[in-house]
Amino acid sequence: MKGIFVISLDFELFWGRFDRIDLNDAVQQRLLNTRSLIPEQLNLFKNADVHATWATVGMLFNKTEEQWKANQPYPLPSFTNLKRSAYNSFKTSLNHIDLSSFYFAPDLIHLITGTPGQEVGTHTYAHYYCLEDGGTNEQFRADLKAAKKIADESQLPLHSLVFPRNQYNKDHLMICAEEGITTVRTSPPVWYWKPTSNENILRKLFRFTDAYNLAATPKIYSKEKLAFQNKQLPVQLPASRLLRSWQPTYPLLNQIKLKRIMNEMTEAAISGGYYHLWWHPENFGDHPEECLNELKQIVQHYQFLNQKYQFMSCTMYEAAQKFV
Repeated sequence: MKGIFVISLDFELFWGRFDRIDLNDAVQQRLLNTRSLIPEQLNLFKNADVHATWATVGMLFNKTEEQWKANQPYPLPSFTNLKRSAYNSFKTSLNHIDLSSFYFAPDLIHLITGTPGQEVGTHTYAHYYCLEDGGTNEQFRADLKAAKKIADESQLPLHSLVFPRNQYNKDHLMICAEEGITTVRTSPPVWYWKPTSNENILRKLFRFTDAYNLAATPKIYSKEKLAFQNKQLPVQLPASRLLRSWQPTYPLLNQIKLKRIMNEMTEAAISGGYYHLWWHPENFGDHPEECLNELKQIVQHYQFLNQKYQFMSCTMYEAAQKFV
């Protein structure tokens, strides 16, 4: 029985952090590095026949501020905390510097779609927070329709979705199904990854520790259990591991993190299980060379497992078809 290896990337540029950080010089450089690094990642995937889903914030499809305004859905989010709405956070320029490359990326989306084995999925249109106070199901549906509409204009059907900040409930899953989404990435089935709008230090600490604990239980899933799902909802593909970015202050932990991921990949390949690795391309922006080198090691390990155990690389949509 062949194991399945899924990679999904939450492709956001500044839309993923609009409510948490300012678009200062350091952040701008990180995003410029991200834009430069994506073609290299795509080339790496192409050469190794690695398939991946790029869960893309729909606003990135826009080319200009005018198009962005024209594509706003109705109704807009009515979040109690106005900072949580992307529509309140857009800046076209700062000190006369054009910032559009941090908000729009049709060129990179075109590059992704032109690379074999790559799927463009959705990360909602406006990085929509499903569990934010004040939001409604109607607003989430409008957001999904906006994401589908702008993708359709590029002849890109959307099959796969990743919820921003992993926020969702069963109502959102049903709306996804009604709007044509066939698979979603869900959180690992442990309490510190449970969907919530209220993060806390304890949850973050447990997630951090889990990434570097070689003795912890591997997050590998039985394909038989994944196949036994509610057929009225999208196929729910649980994440296994977040690929955390390389850190200069943690040389030993960087090695442990990679070893943990590769050990889990090996176990999934041998047991015929399902393993799902995910990350944000933007997280590679602070140390692009080192992060890309770590990714190369993971890809090389996948190639070894593919040759020895026929470990299969799949997009989210491809994996979901095996469980329908």
